[in-house]
Amino acid sequence: MKITRRHILATISAATVLVTSAMAQAADAVRIGLPTKTYWPTTIAETAVRQKLFEKEGIKAELTIYRGGAETFEAMAAGAADVILDATSLVSAGRKKGVNSKVLANAAMGYYGWQLMTLSKSTLAVNDLKGKKVAITSAGSGSDLLALWTQQDKKIEFTRVPVGGGGLVPNLLAGNVDAAVVYSPLSFQISKSGEARTILDFSKEVPPNLAAGWIALDKYVQDKPQLVQKTLNALYGALMFMRANKDASVKLITELYEIPAEIAALEYENTILKLETDGSMDGPKITEQLQLALDMAKAGGMKDLGPAAEIISTQFKPVPTKF
Repeated sequence: MKITRRHILATISAATVLVTSAMAQAADAVRIGLPTKTYWPTTIAETAVRQKLFEKEGIKAELTIYRGGAETFEAMAAGAADVILDATSLVSAGRKKGVNSKVLANAAMGYYGWQLMTLSKSTLAVNDLKGKKVAITSAGSGSDLLALWTQQDKKIEFTRVPVGGGGLVPNLLAGNVDAAVVYSPLSFQISKSGEARTILDFSKEVPPNLAAGWIALDKYVQDKPQLVQKTLNALYGALMFMRANKDASVKLITELYEIPAEIAALEYENTILKLETDGSMDGPKITEQLQLALDMAKAGGMKDLGPAAEIISTQFKPVPTKF
């Protein structure tokens, strides 16, 4: 075949289109880091995917589930995740170590569904945990923070054993630990089954504070502000979808985590409906509630935490994607 100048120009044009398309796709993709499976941030992000809310915002989302909050934060620091859901105290601790990130959107003002649990047959109370082993997901995680808070508040010392998010319940039920800091809906499930019982309900015992938020590195926000805004829109759109569609949401929770519908309904009522719908990080209440979270972390033993004002970003306000 004779190669003409027209053929060459057409080939170059086609290649340019492919390269441009690939670059556009890469620029419009966001990697979302989630602290562990069977936890409400995963439910929210999965809802956004299944309801095609990221697509409606014109972006693609890649979800990655880690073994705990500390591992999720490390992934963001290493550049493996772009936007994460995590404990706000990690942002302050990270900033002191050169990991410059901020809380972009308020997600939860409490530890809904989190419980300190022991086996049902055990006679242990909270004050009996002195010298015992208590399972957490990982050092620096939300479960670790609550374990540290328990030690400080109850004036007891026990050994915190990191077992990963997927290891909390198996290690508790196997008797490898004496108690575990368990998040919902797992806490609801093993309580309902009669396998374990609650000896401290963190949703009631811990004073309200800005416990968890959506987070990103400063540089990522600077480089891709529109992508961050669209990501937050889709995530808060998912939350609004769940609030408006109980049956579909309970069904999704049931399918995602392979749990009975009645446990999924407990998760919906006691966790999903209590999450922050506004997401705004603006106003004196936010600073006060975030400072309470940092003070609680300090009381639990975390060091080198800066003031709340250092880690607040008011650049974004989620505009929930319509479903």
